[in-house]
Amino acid sequence: MEIASNLHFQGSYSEDNEVQVVAFSLGQEEYAVDIMYVLEINRLLNITRVPRAEKHIEGVVNLRGNIIPIINLYTRFNINASENEEDKRIIVFQLDDMRVGIIVDQVSEVLRLSKNDIEETDKVYSAQNVDHIKGIAKVNNRLLLLLDLFKIMQ
Repeated sequence: MEIASNLHFQGSYSEDNEVQVVAFSLGQEEYAVDIMYVLEINRLLNITRVPRAEKHIEGVVNLRGNIIPIINLYTRFNINASENEEDKRIIVFQLDDMRVGIIVDQVSEVLRLSKNDIEETDKVYSAQNVDHIKGIAKVNNRLLLLLDLFKIMQ
């Protein structure tokens, strides 16, 4: 099992005017999550299916003795999965006392975003089905959808 990157050692950077995020792609869109919650990023691991789990729960993995549930965001967001298995990663998060992973197509970079460059979701979308998106960040000519990990877990 190879660890692609361990972000825990970098720590998190967050001031009143900036937030540090991990950017990744999922389908045709780019997303980001607050680095404060990211423990590590791994290559795609062997996932064990869990009978009768919700359809967006892909299964569980054994990561150094810890059993971690894996969420399939393709199913959760109703988007088509990428065919390129080589670049896929599992981002492992620590949310309160729970560890959870998500499958992504590719992790692109760690960024520092100015909070002035982040639009609140309710200013862009009024639909309640996007409550898992905290905001939309403008980075050069790109838009990053900032995910609310706690809402994705619900």
